[in-house]
Amino acid sequence: MSDNQKSSPRTLPRYSNTFTPDVNAEIRRAAATGIYDIRGGGAKRKVPHFDDLVFLGASMSRYPLEGYRERCDTNVVLGTRYAKKPIELKIPITIAGMSFGALSAQAKEALGRGASMAGTSTTTGDGGMTPEERGQSRTLVYQYLPSRYGMNPVDLRKADAIEVVVGQGAKPGGGGMLLGQKISDRVAEMRTLPKGIDQRSACRHPDWTGPDDLEIKILELREITGWEKPIYVKVGAARPFFDTTLAVKAGADVVVIDGMQGGTAATQDVFIEHVGIPTLACIREAVAALQELGMHRKVQLIVSGGIRTGADVAKALALGADAVSIGTAAMVAIGDNDPKWEAEYNALGSTAGAYDDWHEGRDPAGISTQDPELSKRLDPVEAGRRLNNYLKVLTLEAQTLARACGKNHVHNLEPEDLQALTVEAAAMARVPLAGTSWIPGQGGM
Repeated sequence: MSDNQKSSPRTLPRYSNTFTPDVNAEIRRAAATGIYDIRGGGAKRKVPHFDDLVFLGASMSRYPLEGYRERCDTNVVLGTRYAKKPIELKIPITIAGMSFGALSAQAKEALGRGASMAGTSTTTGDGGMTPEERGQSRTLVYQYLPSRYGMNPVDLRKADAIEVVVGQGAKPGGGGMLLGQKISDRVAEMRTLPKGIDQRSACRHPDWTGPDDLEIKILELREITGWEKPIYVKVGAARPFFDTTLAVKAGADVVVIDGMQGGTAATQDVFIEHVGIPTLACIREAVAALQELGMHRKVQLIVSGGIRTGADVAKALALGADAVSIGTAAMVAIGDNDPKWEAEYNALGSTAGAYDDWHEGRDPAGISTQDPELSKRLDPVEAGRRLNNYLKVLTLEAQTLARACGKNHVHNLEPEDLQALTVEAAAMARVPLAGTSWIPGQGGM
């Protein structure tokens, strides 16, 4: 060996960008267990999102509104197409479907209380309608899912609207999981399931195979409820233009598009991270479908998946949505993954903010659990108050941005009020890259 070889400095080891420590850990876990990973929450990868858009506030070319003197309204009416009794909400922010089973009865009650105080709706989720939720929800949307857990005509008639769930943002084309430790006596009775046995929700409805059959099902639901209730159709964001078109042609009053940042109680990690498209990418596609059919604002569009702030709300509305829906943020607002439970999250092998523990039924906050002792930790009255506060802040933030753009209603926000900070966001939202007139794929400079 030469002297030069002996004295050359050692190259420092480098991690691979492909085989990262996380990837290697998952390979070892899979090799040790032979089963795929199940978890809750939503996609953790970074994708283009509402943070990549900015508003163009009014100055010379447009005149801003004075916040303390000039109104900026936030009301929205859902289900105006066919329903005899459309839903009238004070704010364009609704609570997404989260089931009793995935969540405790106390959590469902808290969501109902908070939504009612804020003047908006909450949604049952996969698992049926609980007396606590119906009793505390001024406006309750009943989810009709492939599993049909807890579904019955009596509860359909008790609801204020019905949401036919075709797909979910965290798992388009796939079903979810409810682990046996969350199937208590009450959950088992409501879902007609054996207690303590893992259950996998179906990925498609058993009595239809396409949009023609969906039209028949929607007519059936209208007949059961006397044509009173608005019928929503919810799809996971995958082919939003075509799915929106088919939902409208099947007779939907409202279309709900759930982007890949939407959460779930539990499903395969590979679904959460690798199926579906970002929320930002699906809004303009859905709006384009409604416009092509001449149904924009006649059939309402609700967008969900990763909505966190009033800025997110305002940007979704500016891109053409009529309302948004929140799930993960609502859970955080009522107390889930609070750092005050950090020691107990650590004992589960998790940490506050990781959300991996939601599906296992041992949530220290008493929210995503059926353990009676843990559930007692959540005060539904206090939790409802917190949710109302959070919804109030979202609404005020959205109003502030609308006024800054010179709009007297949040629905008057439009794509022209936005520019993008990245090429990807500009292409997805179909707004110009900041400082240019260039929309990727549409020309300009």
